[in-house]
Amino acid sequence: MITLPELALLGFAGYRATQLAAHATILDPVRKRVFAWRERKEDSGVRNAVVSLTSCVYCMGWWISGALLLVYLVITDQFAGLPLLLHGLEWFAVAGAAVFINRLDDTMGRLG
Repeated sequence: MITLPELALLGFAGYRATQLAAHATILDPVRKRVFAWRERKEDSGVRNAVVSLTSCVYCMGWWISGALLLVYLVITDQFAGLPLLLHGLEWFAVAGAAVFINRLDDTMGRLG
């Protein structure tokens, strides 16, 4: 099970990776390609789901947090031997921490 400092670290990493994926100009060409792909067949459920996933900060943050947590648990040899339910709860915690930091950033940005 991850500790509170690990949760904080993974939360900050999840927040930053989500900001990179959702807003960084370096990924604008990828986002434009995804939207252009969807426009070629707008009635496709799969294409609409992919666009929704890539344009929603919270959706993308959920999956990015899960990927970061999985990589961290495997690298630190904490994945094996614990129930998957516990790892699922850790995933919720990491994603929640990342969203909390994102909301705090949005609020502080508006105040400043």
